[in-house]
Amino acid sequence: MRLSDAELPGLAVDGGCFLPKHTKSPSMRSFLQRPRFCQPRNLWRISSCSVRNMGSTTTGVLYALSVATSPARSAPEDASAKSHHAKSGYRNPWDSSKDVSPKIAVEILMRRLTGKANVPNTTAPTVPVRKPEFLPSRDTPNLRATWLGHACYYVEFPGGLRALFDPVLEERCGPYNLLGPKRFTDAPCKIKDIPMIDAVFISHNHYDHLSHPGVTEIAKRHPNCHFFVPLGVKSWFKSCGINQVTELDWWDERDITLSPSEQKEAKVEGAGDSASTAAEIKARIGFLPCQHATARTAFDRLQTLWGSWAIESGGKHLYFTGDTGYRAVPELPEGEDDHDPKYDFPICPAFKQVGEFRGPFDLGLIPIGAYAPRHMFSSVHGDPHDAVHIFQDTKCKKALGMHWGTWVLTEEDVLEPPEKLKIALKKFGLPEKGVFDVCDIGESREF
Repeated sequence: MRLSDAELPGLAVDGGCFLPKHTKSPSMRSFLQRPRFCQPRNLWRISSCSVRNMGSTTTGVLYALSVATSPARSAPEDASAKSHHAKSGYRNPWDSSKDVSPKIAVEILMRRLTGKANVPNTTAPTVPVRKPEFLPSRDTPNLRATWLGHACYYVEFPGGLRALFDPVLEERCGPYNLLGPKRFTDAPCKIKDIPMIDAVFISHNHYDHLSHPGVTEIAKRHPNCHFFVPLGVKSWFKSCGINQVTELDWWDERDITLSPSEQKEAKVEGAGDSASTAAEIKARIGFLPCQHATARTAFDRLQTLWGSWAIESGGKHLYFTGDTGYRAVPELPEGEDDHDPKYDFPICPAFKQVGEFRGPFDLGLIPIGAYAPRHMFSSVHGDPHDAVHIFQDTKCKKALGMHWGTWVLTEEDVLEPPEKLKIALKKFGLPEKGVFDVCDIGESREF
């Protein structure tokens, strides 16, 4: 049986990389443990380059971003215990989680070889892709979210903040961008097409959420951009020549201020010539728990943290869930629904805490895909039914789905997540449209 792109020469699992045994040689281990592993040696080094050196004309105001520690706010009693900190690395401290062993790669391969696995059909048409229409200036009365595929969202806040989440716009999500799953839907744009990026938020270090060429290009084109990352990820950015990085632990918060400078902001082709407001832009950001894991090689598993993000700016409040599970579902008899009331598996308590201490949110960006088979992935990837639970637990007023429609990471059919989302919404007594929606890749929604 011919193996898929994701299975040769190693196995990419949820953006992590579990490689064959021969990579355990000391020399190969040393190479793979480099933070830069995912890109050849001829890396871009990020310098204090002028935007004008990129051949762009200029328009608008360039903002300088500063970061300050936020005044302490209330948090759950267990937050100060840091129970997610392990002796070496990090862990999920709840009964709702089970350890996902690297041996999962072997099980995936065996399911393929024995014919047990469902191989999703990616023949077009699948998910519609449209060219994004980014706003030409910072002036907008609404919160505006544009899905750029998988877990990448570009969010334009009232008041002017422009934020990018988990940007991966390359063809593959894997080491060197040569290994790992290949896109079955096109990227709707390139980094160079995005007119303004003030802040980039990374949920964790898996390859489908953190791209070396992506973040280095952002840093080069937007030299004032600041990167916000989980604990342990800052050193990877610094190895790439990116120093404007703040790393946070769960329940940490920061206040950010964007102050206008005398320099001019780069104009992106097609972005228009509308003048931008020159007022200060303020936001409060917080890094919050979720149930997941991390790895970029076979040797750095759980050595960096994962999490979700809350951003409040311009009178709007956004929750970006990142990658997460909700319950750990064991292997059940074929045809059994793990959401049947007779099954009472522990749920992740972190989301109700997020809703209680940081909610409500105007918009939640919540994953709905990469969940099958459930006994293998439920601990780290919720399904659409879990997503609706998370939506309610976190007190989101509206939500958009993500983490589907881009790469085949698991066995569910590529168009199954939105269909299952409709079923889950109906089961919860919620309308199929207008509350928790999905959109086309490249489409913008306002809230």
